[in-house]
Amino acid sequence: MLVHKTISVAEAWNTWSERPAELVFLPLGVRIAPVLYSAKERRATTIRAPEEIRFGRHGLAGDPIEFQTRFAGTRVDFAYRKPDPFVIDARWNLRKSGEWGLRHWIVLCLSAEGGETVRFDATSGAAIVSVGGRFVALVAKEAPVLVTGHGDVDGLLQDFDINGYFDKSTRAERAPMLALRFNLEMSPDQHFSAAVADSEALAVAKARAVLDGPDGEADPALQAGRHAGALDAVRDVLGWNTLFDRHHRRPTTAASRIWGLGDAVWFNDQCFAALMAGVLDTAAGRRNLDIALAQATPQGNVACLVNPKDDWVDRSQAPHGAFVAWTMYLRSRERSLLDDAFEPLARNQLWWRTHRDPDGRGLVSCGTSDLGDAMYRGTAFGARNESGMDNSPTHDEAIYDAGTRTLSTLDVGLNSALALDAEMLSAMAGELGRLEDAAHFARLAEESRQHIRRELWDETRGLFANRQRGGGFVRSVSPTSFFPLLCGAASRDQAVRLTGHLSDPHMFGGAFGLPNVARSDPAFADDIYWRGRIWPNVNYLVWQGLRRYGLPQADELASTSFALFERSWREHRHCGENYSALTGEIDADRGNDVFYSWGALLPMMAVASVMDVGPWNGWEIDSRGAAVRLGPVISPAGAVVVEIDDAGAVKVENGSGLLFRTTLRGRLRHIRIERGLVSVTFAEGCRGSAVFTLGVEASRRFVVARLDAVALVTQIRDGCVEVDLDDVEPGARLDVHLAPA
Repeated sequence: MLVHKTISVAEAWNTWSERPAELVFLPLGVRIAPVLYSAKERRATTIRAPEEIRFGRHGLAGDPIEFQTRFAGTRVDFAYRKPDPFVIDARWNLRKSGEWGLRHWIVLCLSAEGGETVRFDATSGAAIVSVGGRFVALVAKEAPVLVTGHGDVDGLLQDFDINGYFDKSTRAERAPMLALRFNLEMSPDQHFSAAVADSEALAVAKARAVLDGPDGEADPALQAGRHAGALDAVRDVLGWNTLFDRHHRRPTTAASRIWGLGDAVWFNDQCFAALMAGVLDTAAGRRNLDIALAQATPQGNVACLVNPKDDWVDRSQAPHGAFVAWTMYLRSRERSLLDDAFEPLARNQLWWRTHRDPDGRGLVSCGTSDLGDAMYRGTAFGARNESGMDNSPTHDEAIYDAGTRTLSTLDVGLNSALALDAEMLSAMAGELGRLEDAAHFARLAEESRQHIRRELWDETRGLFANRQRGGGFVRSVSPTSFFPLLCGAASRDQAVRLTGHLSDPHMFGGAFGLPNVARSDPAFADDIYWRGRIWPNVNYLVWQGLRRYGLPQADELASTSFALFERSWREHRHCGENYSALTGEIDADRGNDVFYSWGALLPMMAVASVMDVGPWNGWEIDSRGAAVRLGPVISPAGAVVVEIDDAGAVKVENGSGLLFRTTLRGRLRHIRIERGLVSVTFAEGCRGSAVFTLGVEASRRFVVARLDAVALVTQIRDGCVEVDLDDVEPGARLDVHLAPA
């Protein structure tokens, strides 16, 4: 009988628990937990994050998993791999000794959630547990020095506290948890494995076969060359932060494993996790989006926060859900995503306009409804939660009105998000064939854009800003001043004036750009949370707005954001919830999380600078920079690998081989690879003559190639159709028509 059934076989073995080094075979609830003991420290540890672990690589499905433990001055590298979904191939290697190895112990603890007895078979050297008729065997290349029995891991820790390592009093062959004890004098390097099978003999044999087999080959980097390691970083952050939410009995990408937030869901955090996961794994992205939208209430709002202790159903968060859902659909072309997401997102859009616009003026304010019993309900702070920027100085002048249950200010970031949300809902409705809904949401989006353009533009300062519903603009401004770019509300002249503030050292410029309040604002010196620090989610949204308008500052922001991320990532493998705009550091001592999921939005921008799929330009590839290899990464044509050489030639392949290749350097936009069509629009930098090559499979069905409706000369080389492109100008579109398969 399976203990947990909501998991695929491919990801069953993973670091699902709150202990970062612990492996769990989730369907059976079987756990392998490494425990370290130091005689110098006179204590044991289950390896606490972040101080005792340096996070390494981590696949979303748990292959590979790598980390380094750092305890009592001793450093040990661990690596877990899965030769098949039911088998773990694991190693540790001593890197630095902090004491005599005889006194630094590594213990492998085997147990099952149901309390089933674990046995040690001295003949085979295997620890074995049976759950529901299946067997899990754990074996090591070098035999353990000692095998002890305990009720659970806490019992082992207590035993070490009382008896230290030089003790045999708990030696056992059967117990609810067996601890296989090794020391680093005798086993500085160790190879161990675990296998799941339908018989004890088969489980032991499979585990032993791993120890006797050849070493596996290292996986290539997901992104090499330009912005090397960016996609790898996105994968690793999401992989480590993907946990099993025991309260709701579901896998989830938490905001942070370090904060123990596996059972807490913030709407926007979960949406961003979905967006990033969908770049690597469509199912993982979809799962996170489903969790985000599961917070939808009967009133129409999507709860700001839900956890086992409190439900913030009186308030929501800025509505970025439709942007995320539509972007994920454009990448995956998974229509059921739209079917499931449209209704709750549409209801949420209308909820905002009904409950947060007390004057009926078409612009909304943050608020807190008279619903539920949440902490901060009916307070100014509770209302500020809806912006997502709780202590931002842009709220300092806002007054909470108990009558309307809203703040007195019109929030430019919130209204821009609402306008974009309506626009994306219109696109979703159109794709679903709901033409009346599409027209309705398009009208709402345009009305919001007009209001933002006219009422939230401060001509004196040349930027968008929050303002009092009955009066003038507030003094403090944040990067939400750029959010009207995101929703298309800014006129071209407004956009030009607005972007001048990005490089102004008194505003949002500086060595570490885009602080969450202008540098000249007195609140900047506070350097606490939303008062002066740099936030990855904000950088990402501003960058999207810049890209929508085709502004060159977009590339600059992507590069500087990735450089900021790399400072902490390369040295410490930290991924910040936010960063200091003065030093570029995360500053964990001041309460800032050092391994926060949405921090990976910074390298996401560097990934997208090579290949992206989004609402503005469709599927696009940019070959104007240095050489790069990217992937596998999800695209509308499935998982692809993109290679760009030093000359800017682009090659795109999937599991079946070449999809297309072109020698024309520049930005390729609106790429389409469909049953009867391969289409590319040549955009910035694309100029001159080149060759476009189809893969073999598409070449077999080739009919005709046209550049802006003019038929082109083609030839066959090595089974591939080559299309001659002469005098290409930016904006030209190539359409290659194919016969039905």
